[in-house]
Amino acid sequence: MPVVHMPPLAGRRQWAGLTVLITACLFVSMDISVLFYAAPSLSRDLAPSAGQLLWILDAYGFLLAGLLVTMGVLGDRYGRRRMLMAGAAVFGGASVVAAFAPSAGTLIVCRAVMGIGAAMLAPSTLALISTMFRDRAQRRTAIGLWSAAFAAGAALGPLVGGLLLGHFWWGSVLLVNIAVVALLLGAGPWLLPESEDPAPGTVDLFGAVLSVAAILLVIHGAKRAATEGPDAWALTWLVAGLAVGAVFVRHQLRRARPLIDLALFRRRTFSTGILANGITQFALMGMTLLAAQYLQSVLGLSALAAALWMLPSVAGVIAGLALAGKAAGRLDPAVTVALGLGLAALGCAVISRTGDGPALLVTGATVTAVGVGTVALLATDIVLAAAPPERAGAASALAETSTELGAALGVAVLGTVSTALYQAGLPGSLPDSGTLAGALQEAHRQGPAVGAAVREAFTHGLRVTMVAMAALLGAAALTAFRVLRGIRLDNPPDDAAGPPG
Repeated sequence: MPVVHMPPLAGRRQWAGLTVLITACLFVSMDISVLFYAAPSLSRDLAPSAGQLLWILDAYGFLLAGLLVTMGVLGDRYGRRRMLMAGAAVFGGASVVAAFAPSAGTLIVCRAVMGIGAAMLAPSTLALISTMFRDRAQRRTAIGLWSAAFAAGAALGPLVGGLLLGHFWWGSVLLVNIAVVALLLGAGPWLLPESEDPAPGTVDLFGAVLSVAAILLVIHGAKRAATEGPDAWALTWLVAGLAVGAVFVRHQLRRARPLIDLALFRRRTFSTGILANGITQFALMGMTLLAAQYLQSVLGLSALAAALWMLPSVAGVIAGLALAGKAAGRLDPAVTVALGLGLAALGCAVISRTGDGPALLVTGATVTAVGVGTVALLATDIVLAAAPPERAGAASALAETSTELGAALGVAVLGTVSTALYQAGLPGSLPDSGTLAGALQEAHRQGPAVGAAVREAFTHGLRVTMVAMAALLGAAALTAFRVLRGIRLDNPPDDAAGPPG
C-alpha cells in the first residue's frame, strides 16, 4: 500500500509570521482611503488646486495597482522577503516625508512613491504565505485572513484617519505607517523565510511603464478637462494616454508571457467577474470620498464626527461578507453577485436623495457597503473558476489588480465628475478651479448667502454623480445575472490564489 506523505503543519512561528504579513496588508489597503477626511485641512495648509487634491488622494492607488504584477515577478527573481523588506523601507520613508510635505506637489510625489513601496511589498505577502503554509486547510485559512485584511483596510482607512484628525494634524494619518514598517523590518527577518522562484518569469518593465503611463495620462487629461475646461491641453493628454494604451496592448499581444494575459478577457464569465470586482471598489471608494467631503464641508462636522457617522458603512462591508458566505452554498453565484450589485445601486440611489442632514447619506452608504461586501467575497472565486487551471496565476493577478485599480479610479473618476458639476454651479464671484474647502473659505468672507450657494452646488454634484453610479451598478447587476448563471465555483488550486510573487 503506497505511503501518502502529508505536508507539515504550520507552527507558532508561521502563524506569528502571518500576523506580521496581514498587518502589513491592512496598512497598505488603508492608505488608499486614509486621507479622505484630511481633505479640508490639506486644503487649508497646502492650498492645492482641485486637480492636485485628487492626485494627492489617488496617486498612491494608481501606482500600487499598476505595479503589482511587475513587483511580484521581481520578488520571484530576487527573493520575496528581500522585496518585502525593501518595499517596507520605501513605503515608510515616503510616508515620513509625505507627513511633513511643504507643498501639494511634494505630497503628490511622496504619495506616488508610497504606492511604489506598497506594490513592492504586497505581492510578496501572498507568496510567502504559500511558502509558509503547506497544509491545504491551513493555507486556505491563511489566505482567507490575508484577503480579509485587504478588504477591511480600505473600509477602515477613513475611520482611522478621522480618529487621528480629531486630535492631530493631517500628517499624523501617514505617520502611523511607521508602526507597520518597524514591525516588518524588526520581526520579518526572524519570522519570515526567504524564498525565490527557481524559474522566474521575465520582467516586463517596458510593459509596466506603458500601462501606468497610459492610465495616468488619461486620468490627468480627464481631470484637467473637468477642472480647467476641455481645452487643447486636456485633449492632448487624453490622446497621448490612448496612444500609449494602444502601444501597450500591441506590446502585450506580441509577448509569449505578457504582463496582462489579454486572451482571458475573451471569456465572458471572466470579464464579468473582473467587472464586478472592479466596479464595486470603484463605487465604494468614490462614494466614501464624496461622503467625507459632504459631512465635513457641507454639514460642518469635524473629521472625528464624520468618521463616526460613517462607521455603519464599515459594519456594512462586514455584514456583506457574512451574507455572501451564508449564501454561497444555497444560491447560484449569479444571484448572489447580482444581489450585491443591486444593493450597491440601491444605496447610491438613496444617497442621491441626500438633503440637509446625514441620515439618507449614511443609510445609502451602509446599503452600498453591504452590496460591495457581498460581491467582494465571490469575485475572485468567479474569476478563477472562469480561467483555465494553467492560467490561474494570471487570472488572480488580474483580479487583485482590478480591485486596486477600481478603488483608485473610483476616487479619480467620481471625484472628477463631482468636482466638474460642483464648479459649474458656483457663484460667479468665486474662482472655479479651487477645492471645496477653499471655496468655502472665500465664501465666508463674502457672506452666508455665497456659502449656502457653494454647499448647494456640491450637494447637487453629489446627487447627480450618485444617480449615474446607481445606473452603472444596476446595469452591472443585470449583466452579471445573465452571464454568470450556472457557473460552478470549484475549489481553485492552492497555488492559484494570487499574482506572481
